[in-house]
Amino acid sequence: MIYGYIRVSSDKQTVENQRYEINKFAENNGIDINGWIEETISGTKNYNKRKLGELLSKVKNGDLIICAELSRLGRTLFMIMDILNICMNKNCRVWTIKDNYRLGDDIQSKVLAFAFGLSAEIERNLISQRTKEALARKRAEGVVLGRPIGSKSSKVKLSGKEDFIRDLLLHEVPKTQIARILKVDRMTVDAFIKRESISTQ
Repeated sequence: MIYGYIRVSSDKQTVENQRYEINKFAENNGIDINGWIEETISGTKNYNKRKLGELLSKVKNGDLIICAELSRLGRTLFMIMDILNICMNKNCRVWTIKDNYRLGDDIQSKVLAFAFGLSAEIERNLISQRTKEALARKRAEGVVLGRPIGSKSSKVKLSGKEDFIRDLLLHEVPKTQIARILKVDRMTVDAFIKRESISTQ
């Protein structure tokens, strides 16, 4: 099976440009697209919560995923490496048009698969370690973690935790992880950071 994958981050963006690029590429290379996966969702959203996750779960040996560019798969290097590693383990090829990336069954791709898997594992461990260190430091400083009981608004939920959030961001802890630590939704963290103009600069 050959799949065309299209992702836009907002409904203001059009999928037609990506569809045109993929169709043109397929036509020039004598390829027939068997199925299309389109979604309007942020690339920072975990792929398991996207249509891409469903596609990755069903691809088989010899399948091909074509997309406009690697950034359509995800917005972080860690996520892209994780996705490509899954594809390599399933012997599913990934081709991109703009950056001319080819993940296939050659020796170079096998080396890349090992590097992707190792890098993803290292990154996961680093994130976990940074989170643990930041939490331990804040606990030692007497900071109470978690949201106040009975709080409702995002401002009340996270009020007083500006420095804690800034510190986690400085240590490159993902916002999804910060949300879990503070027992709130990821959108609540995003809104609070914007409202309070929390910066790591």
